[in-house]
Amino acid sequence: MITITVKKRKNDYVDFRSKGHAGYAEAGQDIVCAAVSALIINTVNSLETFTEEDFQAAEEDGFVSIRFFGKNTEKGRLLMDSLILGLTEIEHSYNNRYLTVKVKEV
Repeated sequence: MITITVKKRKNDYVDFRSKGHAGYAEAGQDIVCAAVSALIINTVNSLETFTEEDFQAAEEDGFVSIRFFGKNTEKGRLLMDSLILGLTEIEHSYNNRYLTVKVKEV
């Protein structure tokens, strides 16, 4: 299962973490894992290309993190809101069997 943990302070994103593998199918055939990866990678690339967001991203096999420094820009917040929307839609489509998204206020 993929576990996504998002930490927000007021309206700003502070931290995003994705851990694990979906387990929907074999590696290379897992459409849930592919969808989640595509959303996250596109968001990181968009944050770098289209915003002045102060953040750091890291990834390893089965793990991605995005840490934000300071207040989010309007564009950065919109991109992250869009990422969370896409991930929660996947979560609901598969009845929380392969992906869980938790948003916490810190």
